[in-house]
Amino acid sequence: MMTDMMKTGMNKMKFITEKVNRTLFELEVGILIFGVVCQPIVFFVKDKAGYSIGLWIGVVTAFLAAVHMWWSLDKGLDYGEKAAVGFLTRQNIFRYLGIILVFVAICVTQAGNPLSAFLGIMGLKAGAYLQPLTKKISRCIYGEEILPPLIEEPDDCQE
Repeated sequence: MMTDMMKTGMNKMKFITEKVNRTLFELEVGILIFGVVCQPIVFFVKDKAGYSIGLWIGVVTAFLAAVHMWWSLDKGLDYGEKAAVGFLTRQNIFRYLGIILVFVAICVTQAGNPLSAFLGIMGLKAGAYLQPLTKKISRCIYGEEILPPLIEEPDDCQE
């Protein structure tokens, strides 16, 4: 029997998963899986804390880059063709500058290892490759994806 607190928590989770874009959710789950898979590598290096902190700074940066990418693509669809290209180009540059700033901050403060931070940021790419796996996870949470029917063209097109 579920308590009221558990029901409230499940309702909040359902609300959050209905609001979050499904593709973004799948990408971020892939980034998280990549970070978890890479974490045991830390046990084979001398500076375990530095490598681990760098890795998770990179994973968080990849999470933020994924959200920004989703936001800019979603917003870019509101513009015309030329304006969208300009907007998306500016957003890509902004995103890359943000990633560079993270690297500079890591190098200057020595908060973590820059190479492991780079590995964490590559989780953005790995998350895209893990899409078949994360799609299965998404189906467990969201249920089966309901797509609109395809527009069918008549077979006997005569001009």
